[in-house]
Amino acid sequence: MSKTPSGPGRAARPARPNEKNASVKNQGNRPAAPSTGRGFTRFRRTHPILGALVPVGLVLLVLVTLVVVKTTGGPATAQPAASKIVAGSTSSEDGNGTSALPSGVLSAVESISPSTLAAIGDPSSVSAPTATPSKTAVLHASDGKPEILYIGAEYCPYCAAERWAMVVALSRFGTFSGLRATHSSSSDIYPDTNTFSFFGSTYSSASLDFVPVEEQTNHVVNGAYTTLQTPTSSEEALLARYDAAPYTTEPGSIPFLDIANKFVSIGASYTPQVLQGLSMHDIAAQLNDKNSLVATAIDGAANQIVAAITAATGVQPNTTTSSGS
Repeated sequence: MSKTPSGPGRAARPARPNEKNASVKNQGNRPAAPSTGRGFTRFRRTHPILGALVPVGLVLLVLVTLVVVKTTGGPATAQPAASKIVAGSTSSEDGNGTSALPSGVLSAVESISPSTLAAIGDPSSVSAPTATPSKTAVLHASDGKPEILYIGAEYCPYCAAERWAMVVALSRFGTFSGLRATHSSSSDIYPDTNTFSFFGSTYSSASLDFVPVEEQTNHVVNGAYTTLQTPTSSEEALLARYDAAPYTTEPGSIPFLDIANKFVSIGASYTPQVLQGLSMHDIAAQLNDKNSLVATAIDGAANQIVAAITAATGVQPNTTTSSGS
């Protein structure tokens, strides 16, 4: 999972115990390698032309190796699926990291055809929320409705990806207003992933309450992302309870989605790679195309969230369009 520290950089993977010196420790009793110097001298005398070409060949081999390493970037490593919660800066001089939502984006999200959602179904490339123990009580808001809690941050690229699926899913149970546009950090993995921000938005539903907490912006001030919102003590308690094993191997990760305490989802449901280089208009325009990789990822993840909400609360989604109330 993404190890984002208090700022735009990323923490290096900690070394395993004795990892750094493992090869050195095992060399103590190794027999010395036989010398090849005299053999090569004899070879040069017997084959002067070939002997002169060998050093040149070795140099070329080293150069080719360096080019390959530079081009490939070394061995491939699996990318994480979540960001770490980080401490924020109290400065707000750079604003809240959002801008006006591009025209037509929300209406496109809210008008995805149920036939498209049904055709996409539950793709194997999408991770479903994890169920909590069956006897866990349903989380209710103060008005008695089942509560959906989201905790994330604007700098987080995995949150950026997950918000698209959440807006699609929640639009089948209610309506959003006041959504803003934002993007993930420019210096993190999957930089500048375009997305929504829940900061300052309102969600209206006859059946559900949605509580979003955007902890930090995507701007760095004094070495830290500026703070937007702080979870309440009860929200912190839910984080401590569910943003931990067995629901994640990296406690304290975002995005964190708690579906009425009956299901939790930690990390992105799909890879943000599918959104790279796309504007919000580009993404929204593909959501109703069942053959699009973007729609497969976002709509597929939304289907999983919708199924979890219905299983947790018994509330059925709107079946005529994505938008319901």
